Formats: sequence, C-alpha cells, structure tokens
Amino acid sequence: MTASQVSTIVVMGVAGCGKSTVAALLADRLGWELLEGDSLHPARNVERMSAGVPLDDADRAPWLASIADRIRDGSAAGRPLVVACSALARRYRDILRGPGVVFAYLTGTRELLESRIAARSGHFMKPGMLDSQLRTLEPPQPDEASVTVDIAAEPETIVAGILSRLDRVAAAAAL
Repeated sequence: MTASQVSTIVVMGVAGCGKSTVAALLADRLGWELLEGDSLHPARNVERMSAGVPLDDADRAPWLASIADRIRDGSAAGRPLVVACSALARRYRDILRGPGVVFAYLTGTRELLESRIAARSGHFMKPGMLDSQLRTLEPPQPDEASVTVDIAAEPETIVAGILSRLDRVAAAAAL
C-alpha cells in the first residue's frame, strides 16, 4: 500500500487530545470527507457519558459498528474519509481496520489532556472520565498501520506530521 492507497485516516486518542480539531484540519487539507465519530453514538451512550459513567464494550459495539460501516461504504464508493474516533483499544481498531485504513494516534501528557478537557464547555465527556480512557488505552503496536504524533504541537504541525509519514506507514502496512 502506498500513501495514494490510503482511503481512511482514523484520528484516535483519549479525550482532550484534539481528535476533532486535527481530523477537521486533515480532512480540509486533503479535501476528504470528515466523519465525527461522536456524532454516531447512540443517545444512551451520550447520556451515560454526560452523567460521568464510562462506556463498556457492550456500549461501544453498536457505535463502532456504525463507524466501520461508514468507513467501508466510503471505501467502496471511492470517497476517502477522515474519522475522529477514540479507537482506544486494539480490539476496537480491529473493527475499524480494513484495506487503506491508517490510524493517527494523538498522544500527550496527562496534565495537558486534563487542562484541555477542563477548558471545554458543552462537551459530554467529563474530566473525571479521563482515568477510564487511559486505563482502556492500548497504543497502536508496530504491526498496525499507524503514526503517533505528540499533541504539544500546534494542530497544523500535527497535521503536517501525519501527512509526512503516510508514505512510510502505507509502505510498512503492505509488508
């Protein structure tokens, strides 16, 4: 697989890492469709998270299936896609994974994540839920088509870092 064969970039990471911002900038820069994964959460999931209740695998299953369907539909129709989705555990990424899918893992210090979450208003993800997400997090492994980018940089720099590594990641995924 080459960078030109990448059909979906899933921008992933825990709450506060900047998934939505980076995914929007990346989609704009590439001229690709943007899918905000949070928009596909069933109402029950949003209610639970709004109440500070972490989701479990049963809660996430229909949400991940919806995102996977959108990825496959886009790929089949030749519509490249940038997806903002936490994709915290490998088993979640396995549901989303397919030909042409690359994960862009946004990572940063706990302090930076906490400060970003605390600064948000109107978002259903509560600051106290960061611990649950960090416990669930399984960073992508070397055998996964992924790039890792530190969130301490400006969003434009993060996007440039993702784009500059696509060839290398795509080539490694073909092995």
